[in-house]
Amino acid sequence: MTAITKKICLVGDFAVGKTSLVARFVKNVFNEKYITTVGVKIDTKQQQVGEHELKLVIWDIAGENAIAGTRASYLRGASGYLLVADGTRPDTLETAIDIKRQVDAIVGEVPFVGLLNKVDLTDLWDIPESQFDGLLARGWDFVKTSAMSGEGVEQAFERLGARLLEQ
Repeated sequence: MTAITKKICLVGDFAVGKTSLVARFVKNVFNEKYITTVGVKIDTKQQQVGEHELKLVIWDIAGENAIAGTRASYLRGASGYLLVADGTRPDTLETAIDIKRQVDAIVGEVPFVGLLNKVDLTDLWDIPESQFDGLLARGWDFVKTSAMSGEGVEQAFERLGARLLEQ
């Protein structure tokens, strides 16, 4: 069976864990050393979603609170995306809300899944439950993830993969 290839992007503010999430998903590794992404880093991974083999071409786009012209070009052709926020930094969820508007303007309303990363640090989480509940009420889908422990990472990519196949 031939795999169905889909381009997905990871977007979000600086230091929310996008690169670490990709490393956990693709290579099952975690590096505590922070290395900022410059531009874009591309990885691939195949996964089984139901009866389908899905090849994800994963574009890890450098963090920024606004999608500049260069980054906009990285998004073109994306079938879906993971929108990442850091549970310990509430401003990154606000940034994610703005980034979603910008991404939708560039690629249209394609499937996405929100990731609240760093669930291993929930005692340090600072996102008001009301803000999170408000996004859920608007139809947003979230997975709580930890690139460090791996919690929720496979689930997040699988959930997006299933949505891509529903298109």
